[in-house]
Amino acid sequence: IRDYVRENQKIVTKVMSVHTKKGHIDLSLKQVNEHQRREKIQQWKNEQRAEKLFELIAERSGITPDHAWEEFGNRLVEEFGTLYGALEEVALNSNVLADEGFEGVWTENFIQVAQDSIVPPTVEIRGYFKLGITSPNGVDVIREALKLADKVEDDEITITVQYLGAPRYGVQVKALNYKDAEEELKLAQDRVIGYMTEHGGEGSFHRTET
Repeated sequence: IRDYVRENQKIVTKVMSVHTKKGHIDLSLKQVNEHQRREKIQQWKNEQRAEKLFELIAERSGITPDHAWEEFGNRLVEEFGTLYGALEEVALNSNVLADEGFEGVWTENFIQVAQDSIVPPTVEIRGYFKLGITSPNGVDVIREALKLADKVEDDEITITVQYLGAPRYGVQVKALNYKDAEEELKLAQDRVIGYMTEHGGEGSFHRTET
């Protein structure tokens, strides 16, 4: 086995077959692509971090980690898939524990640690507006139109506008998922292009790869 892996090295393999009677497991390194390898290693790192945070939660709750696992840890894994998944969900929504029927002094500590330590994952989509207008106050019209792009009501979504060189103006949308990002981008397009049209100009939007 030392021909394939060093001592204490972390690798990702695919289980090809299990021989219960012999106590053998056939593994394959080649059946795992680079994306899968990075994803699995990141998941492992996340769980290692989650266990450290769980120990902190137990300490703040005045109980041992073993007691914490018995009291609520195992149920959290059943409900959210992984311990890190539970922390991530709570970081996004502090009410999720109560919604799922969890209660106890520990929940306040869990929420605090999750919100202090976990950065919710975000998605990003990009594009640019192409705006044009021939009226004397055209610069002002474009400026006011672009101000409408980031008029977002959802605190979990951000829109950033960047000058790329006339007539192009870059747009970056960040959200917790692609559905929300796409919906907010469509609203921004309608606001900006609608304003340009109303004031005698024209505009179009073009997607770019992130």
